[in-house]
Amino acid sequence: MDQPPSPPFKETTVDGPRTRRWAVDVRQCPELKTHRIAWLGLDTVHAPYRRVRLAPSGSFFLATLAGEGRVLLEGKWARVTAGSLCMAPPRVLNAFHAGPGCRWEFAWVRYEEPSWLKPLVGAASPLLVKQGAFELGRALAGLRDEWSGDRDPAQVHHWVCLVHGLTRRSARPWLVGSRIGELWETVVRELATGWKLDSLAARCGVSAEHLRRICRRELGRTPMEQVTYMRIQRAKELLENSDGKLETIAAQVGYRSGTVFARAFVRCVGLTPTQFRESGAARPAEHAPPLPPAVRRRRPQRLVERR
Repeated sequence: MDQPPSPPFKETTVDGPRTRRWAVDVRQCPELKTHRIAWLGLDTVHAPYRRVRLAPSGSFFLATLAGEGRVLLEGKWARVTAGSLCMAPPRVLNAFHAGPGCRWEFAWVRYEEPSWLKPLVGAASPLLVKQGAFELGRALAGLRDEWSGDRDPAQVHHWVCLVHGLTRRSARPWLVGSRIGELWETVVRELATGWKLDSLAARCGVSAEHLRRICRRELGRTPMEQVTYMRIQRAKELLENSDGKLETIAAQVGYRSGTVFARAFVRCVGLTPTQFRESGAARPAEHAPPLPPAVRRRRPQRLVERR
């Protein structure tokens, strides 16, 4: 049922001669472990800078502070500009690059989240929003300045807590109030329901067009794209934590056709359902994965490897 081929992506790390980076990982700064942050940093990049991560083990946040770049969002390339904040759940294809002739400044945070742990970026999280990016950038700049200066443990703790608090707030917008929060709580409980735009709008008492505008503003997706996203996130959990047949899982999350389910899964995750399940089985224990060799070879504040 999962015949659609994977996109032609492979793990990629290209920096280019003009890349400038400040980064800290959990081994340098144990305070990060308190919030399951694996590493974080601030980058200024130019073409040919490029990153592809096929199945990263934690939630990812990328906040554009200046310039512009290109980010793959659920199978579609999107141009991101200053003030844009992108989020991606764990074990989903991440890809982004700098465009020709464009400088791109961004802040980023990568979490380490075992498959049994509820991830920070989940089924109700936005895809791309136009709020929170500059706040996250300022918090990371504060951490960078303290880390490069006195490294006072209390101040480092303060900045790390602030970074985590900002990412958490961005990933869970319903915690700070939303007109449609209850709708998505209902949808996630009833994914097998044949949701349509009109039935979603009726459930929260607004017109279909108004619901579309709210979702675009708060989630960066249309209402039906959000339903698809929530279905795929639940399917990932079932693939990782159960031995259910793919056809059974497809039905549980609202797909009557296994082929349609597989195509949606590939588009959102970058792997077929079978490949995703096999990659999880092959993955070692995720409690403390080794850092890449490149991290150990370089000076502490000039990390270039995986995000």
